[in-house]
Amino acid sequence: MKYVHTNIISNDWEKLVEFYIKTFECTMVPPIRNQSGEWLSRGTGVKNAQLQGAHLLLPGHGTDGPTLEIYQYSEIEHQEIINPNTRGFGHIAFEVEDVEKTLHTLETNGGSRSGEVTTKIIEHVGEITFVYARDPEGNLIELQHWKKD
Repeated sequence: MKYVHTNIISNDWEKLVEFYIKTFECTMVPPIRNQSGEWLSRGTGVKNAQLQGAHLLLPGHGTDGPTLEIYQYSEIEHQEIINPNTRGFGHIAFEVEDVEKTLHTLETNGGSRSGEVTTKIIEHVGEITFVYARDPEGNLIELQHWKKD
């Protein structure tokens, strides 16, 4: 068994792909996806499903690592922005060298902070510095840095 990807459905897949490439040094995995047809509708359960998007290789895992799949359906159902404590998928996380610096880069590239940069010693584990932020479409991202015991 192998973990392969996490999917984000976007209002503007090209803009969101650019954000993740600029902010987290993700790299595009060709080809650009442009999919539709009965097979997609059957597999997703979405009537007349049509989507476009791309896979981004996540940093730190090599060329066979998991990807972030960013798709845009031709018809999108909108939802409210979720809070960190909303049931279901909550956030994706990136371990970074410098939380403050990465947060600044995230904000420069169109994202926003959700919480405050916080540091806490976790007994028998180490010290974590982290913050929750949002990508330009409001999806939650955790930025974290560990100093291990």
